[in-house]
Amino acid sequence: MNGLRVADFDFDLPEELIAQQPAAERGLSRMLRMSRETGDFEDSSFAEFPSLLEPGDLLVLNDSRVIPARLYAHRTLVREREKPTGRIEVMLTESVLPEMPGAPGLDFETWDGKSPEPQSASGNFWRALVRPGRKVAIGERLVFSGPGGEVLLEAEVLERGQFGERLLQFEPVEDFFAILDRIGHIPLPPYIRRDDAEADRERYQTVFARERGSVAAPTAGLHFTPEMLETLAAKGVEVARITLHVGLGTFAPLRVERLDEVRLHRERYTLPASTAAALNRAVAEGRRIVAVGTTVVRTLESVARQFGISGADRRELEPHSGETEIFISPGFEFRLAGALLTNFHLPQSSLLMLVSAFAGPQRTGIDRVLAAYRHAVAERYRFFSYGDCMFIA
Repeated sequence: MNGLRVADFDFDLPEELIAQQPAAERGLSRMLRMSRETGDFEDSSFAEFPSLLEPGDLLVLNDSRVIPARLYAHRTLVREREKPTGRIEVMLTESVLPEMPGAPGLDFETWDGKSPEPQSASGNFWRALVRPGRKVAIGERLVFSGPGGEVLLEAEVLERGQFGERLLQFEPVEDFFAILDRIGHIPLPPYIRRDDAEADRERYQTVFARERGSVAAPTAGLHFTPEMLETLAAKGVEVARITLHVGLGTFAPLRVERLDEVRLHRERYTLPASTAAALNRAVAEGRRIVAVGTTVVRTLESVARQFGISGADRRELEPHSGETEIFISPGFEFRLAGALLTNFHLPQSSLLMLVSAFAGPQRTGIDRVLAAYRHAVAERYRFFSYGDCMFIA
């Protein structure tokens, strides 16, 4: 990574440009276009996106669905069963199989990605961020109540991690996700400085969201409308879907100085049979693969490396589920993604590093993206999850 530092990916962003609300209507966002060949960029709008694609392009979407992962609980000790006291914010980040005897956990190896996620006989295990974290110790019990005060969920704290991370074991219930729908809140990112509203349940979700499991939206997909997808299909653009559930890495800042020290959290993905076949055809026929969002890029490039998609050892992609912790930064060789639609990202973030890698080789890509971001700031583009977008091709 040629001595690159996290600080090399910094830029100045006025706080008022961080979008606090979605666009008045889905699909009305602005779009900054950039050439991968020259680095030139120009202002545009997302409404023009279909004109930038060609018949035969393969557009890949992430159909992960955001769950209402922000909950509020009260604490009580397991041993003493004290009266619950002290409200705690709990952000579920990932369902997991903990390394503990007698806990078979969740069998995602055999889960088909469509039926409700299985729960183990011994409970439902989640990693979570809790606030204030210093108050929540191992062995304590968290009680989650409904509007009328009835207890709907209970969880024991099994492990304690850094920066407020905890491992929770929920007591089995008939329909865990139905309860989340009742008492959970949409997990808006911390830079959106307001409480979630009822409208966020629809707007912080793509129109093609299907497989629940994310704790943050794959935000490049938020711009699409059903009408836009119909327009693309009528033009001859092929559409395929992957699933990558966005987890803790979205919220965790990079706490290192050099890029060669960066380690990302694992995220679970699924490559369906239809998408594996579509990707194989596109590669064989030399057609362009257009990734909608950094989550799609990370999935595509992970499976490309797993199956040796280029070189003498190339194998065809096969449908499967797995986990990825791939970190994409300048100098990375892209094997599948040929164009990228993405939102504007946080300074010094791994997503900004991915976009810089896509925009050009080594420091050229960094310089191009930071120049485009300075232009976006000057032209008052809206940033981050509910903001405008950028198309690099």
